[in-house]
Amino acid sequence: MKRICFVCHGNICRSVAAEYIAKDHLAKVGKLADYEIFSRALSYEEIGNDIYPPMKRALMEQGIPFGHHHAAILTSNEYRSCDAIYYMDDENAMLLRRMFGPNDGRCIALADYLPDADEIADPWYSGRFDEVVDQLKRCVKAIFPR
Repeated sequence: MKRICFVCHGNICRSVAAEYIAKDHLAKVGKLADYEIFSRALSYEEIGNDIYPPMKRALMEQGIPFGHHHAAILTSNEYRSCDAIYYMDDENAMLLRRMFGPNDGRCIALADYLPDADEIADPWYSGRFDEVVDQLKRCVKAIFPR
């Protein structure tokens, strides 16, 4: 079983959306049992908080099921146990290096899967929750093909 983590700043918008999008996609293609998918924060600001309401709305509008969520920070043990850690932007990459040292190849920018974007911008600031969900869906389909 491969262990995959999605990370972002607070774990209430992008990373948790990517988690549920990936779980939904993998369930639909019959491969969910092959993966452990989870999401984490790289800061302590939102620890314990649920998915941000506008992100919940964006997920619901696109038919992505999700459960109750408690934002949590990525631990050293989790980091070491992951096969891949997907991050959203350059700030996330910097925080991963600061927390865990140089990238050993498991930390991957999600935007690498988007020819038209340099990062998955934080919708907390942009308000573009639907756009982020669309980007994350494209990334997930590229990472986990049928």
